[in-house]
Amino acid sequence: MNAPAEQRIVLPHLALSAQAWGDDALPPLLALHGWLDNAGSFALLAPLLARRFRVIALDLPGHGHADHLAAGASYHYLDYVRVVLAAADALQLDRYSLLGHSLGAGIAALVAAAMPGRIERLLLIEGLGPLGDDGSHTLQRFRDALTPRGDSRKPLRVFRDIEQAVGARSMVSGLPPELARPIVERGLIETEDGWRWRSDPQLTRPSAVRLAEPQIHALLRGIEAPTALLLAQPATSYLPSALMQARAACVADIATTCLPGGHHLQLDHPQAVAAWALAARPG
Repeated sequence: MNAPAEQRIVLPHLALSAQAWGDDALPPLLALHGWLDNAGSFALLAPLLARRFRVIALDLPGHGHADHLAAGASYHYLDYVRVVLAAADALQLDRYSLLGHSLGAGIAALVAAAMPGRIERLLLIEGLGPLGDDGSHTLQRFRDALTPRGDSRKPLRVFRDIEQAVGARSMVSGLPPELARPIVERGLIETEDGWRWRSDPQLTRPSAVRLAEPQIHALLRGIEAPTALLLAQPATSYLPSALMQARAACVADIATTCLPGGHHLQLDHPQAVAAWALAARPG
């Protein structure tokens, strides 16, 4: 398996990193990872897609090797959408496909709604739009997000070696250590004291405001690209079946598939996920 090519994407306000697989002449597929993951999330899947696509897996701001936002700034879905659109412009991608997992799937859906004419196809794993708000926790979430909590830039946990970090991530995510390793290795930086996460500690702060579900439905109705949605079975707790069915009903051209496995289906079952992705028709 060929190692991916590393890319640096310099935007006016920050720089992103990416890993790329496949020939430059192939149709581009921009891949967006989940929360506290990085481009390594696609390490097993991307090589299987590289015979048909130039797969470019971004490290989103605050994740992996990408720049962090300035102190006091917040990470919000709508800002991620702007960053992905800016990255596509910097890469000179006039028309491209999108592949997203979890947070990345939510971002990809909003990118497709924002710029329908540029998206060839939309491939979503465990996500369709952002986490919504039914109003029951709006006030408390707002207060929690705006309450000072000391030094928000304090580095996260330090590990004595990579193996300890792999074990910790495996325990939290439920991924077997060998599947967690690509994300963990890309997500670490070595310091004098040991290994620590590269990710911005500010990513763990709650969002002050979430979109209401009717707003999310309105945005999803703006998706014009052929869309394939892949969901884990049994359903992930924060992606209940009724919610996902209601959202999928907002997308004019969507095919929903369920696959037994955990939240990181692209790591659990890369061959099956590749077959699903390659079967999705273009726009």
